[in-house]
Amino acid sequence: MVEKIVGGIVSLFSSFLAIPFGKELIVFIISLMPILELRGGLLAAALLNLNMVSSYIIAIVGNIIPVPFILWFMSSILKWMRNSKHFKKIAKWLDEKVNKRKDQIEKYGFWGLVLFVGIPLPGTGAWTGCLIASVLEMDRKKAFLATMIGIFMASIIMMLLSFGILKNIIG
Repeated sequence: MVEKIVGGIVSLFSSFLAIPFGKELIVFIISLMPILELRGGLLAAALLNLNMVSSYIIAIVGNIIPVPFILWFMSSILKWMRNSKHFKKIAKWLDEKVNKRKDQIEKYGFWGLVLFVGIPLPGTGAWTGCLIASVLEMDRKKAFLATMIGIFMASIIMMLLSFGILKNIIG
């Protein structure tokens, strides 16, 4: 399923393929995006036959850039959205998403956030983890560190899966 979405997004940005570093730019943009994040970026890199090491770095950088903004500004933005006529539904959807996942992080704190961000399952990742940390008013520095550890954990897992290393190891 994710591979189809990533393939569709890659084709959406296919005009970038004509410019220098266009493939890398596609990986970077996908890694910035909520939901797909570096998981999608690394899958795109594998689909585009990019170098594994440079793709790994590009995907991590793309996934890290939004993190401080989410941690520092999301609770204020959500508060504003809840009171906004036009964004109330989006705020409600985000609140539901947070409430569905927050027990996992609340129960284990720092390490719960690390695992939530680091284990690449649907609905997890840096964006959602930071959103939950922000709503729970976790210490921002600790939340940032936990998210970074989780991003590196997820990136290693996804690099192994995306580039078929795991497949070659297993058989």
